[in-house]
Amino acid sequence: MKGLRHFTTLLLLCSIAIASQRQPKELEAYISELKRKEFRYDHEKNVLESKKLRDSWIAPLQLNYRYNTSNPYDNEQTTKNASIAIQQPIFRSGGIYYGIKFAQASRKFQNLSIEMQKRKLVKEAIALLMQIKQSDLRIKKQHLQIENAKIKLHQNKEEYLAGNLESGFLDNSIIQLNLTKQALFEMEATKEKLVSKFKALSDIDYKTAYIPRLDRLTKKQFLAHNTLLEQLRSQNERERYRENVTLAKYLPSVSLTASYNRDEISNPSFAGTSVPSPPPTNYYSYGFTISMPLDFNSLRDIQSAKIDRLKSNIMIKDKKRELIALYEQVSQNIETIQKKIALAHENFTLYQKLLEDTQKLYEAGEKTSYDVDLLRNSKDMAQIDEAIYDIDKQLELLNLYEYYDAI
Repeated sequence: MKGLRHFTTLLLLCSIAIASQRQPKELEAYISELKRKEFRYDHEKNVLESKKLRDSWIAPLQLNYRYNTSNPYDNEQTTKNASIAIQQPIFRSGGIYYGIKFAQASRKFQNLSIEMQKRKLVKEAIALLMQIKQSDLRIKKQHLQIENAKIKLHQNKEEYLAGNLESGFLDNSIIQLNLTKQALFEMEATKEKLVSKFKALSDIDYKTAYIPRLDRLTKKQFLAHNTLLEQLRSQNERERYRENVTLAKYLPSVSLTASYNRDEISNPSFAGTSVPSPPPTNYYSYGFTISMPLDFNSLRDIQSAKIDRLKSNIMIKDKKRELIALYEQVSQNIETIQKKIALAHENFTLYQKLLEDTQKLYEAGEKTSYDVDLLRNSKDMAQIDEAIYDIDKQLELLNLYEYYDAI
């Protein structure tokens, strides 16, 4: 009987299949292709921005060309100059190394930030699916409520016509039937709103969509595989490298300088007298520079970067405490839901026994078919309550799985 009960519950849940883990690419299927493209572009841009930041220490080549015409002594002369030059830093007191590491840490942090946004959308889509299935169950239960209200109305009508019941009880039965029907309309409207929200997020048909079934997580699992904590750790790493880059900015740096030039003068004149045009001149220069800025705000800049790094340390500890509080709250909520499930099961068992006894009395002519139908509907409603509460439990677990990176 217990196995049959669980089988029936699964039938009521329709598409809720048992599966505790799914790969991230599968999870992405819950959001629309357009949203997936947005996230792919975000990742692609992050890669490019990271490479730009990583290679920002490489100096550009400066290409110059100048053409000038003048007539200082009524004799037009032309000057041409072309050059290529570079000033390339080769030492910044560790600033180049830490700048590259900062770029890599920034790339990781931004990728995790994008993944967190994606997970939030996936969680919202799955939560909407669960709520839609829950609405289906509530609507099914409400139909049973309406059936019971109709049965009670028929019973009261017969009693009233037989003179055994006052009209006030009959009126109450009519009112109760109308109230249950109105409640059904509201449930159907609520479901349509949920469906509309889901369609805005996903391309999947909600009627056939797979809903993952989530397992309980231990606190150790939740904290050891936590995307949010991983993101904050990467932020801390980024701030640590930023602090080193800021410090190196105010320390000695060495740069190589080099240039190649070509000068050409046509039809030169001196004091009104034309002179022969000299041959084009080609020459180069190279060397190095050593520099160190003395900035009044350097210590403040360095201290500000240090504070950002210290703050990121605190944020990890603070967020960990918040996540522990979230885990404990979810665990407490699940315990409460488990009690509701147990109570619904007790009601199911009670109604099942009453139904069996009433069926026998009906066959013996001591009870009516109304009594049998009322108890059968009540038994089915108790079973639906179990399924509804089970989805409540899944919704609570979903609050943890939003941050759980082991799926």
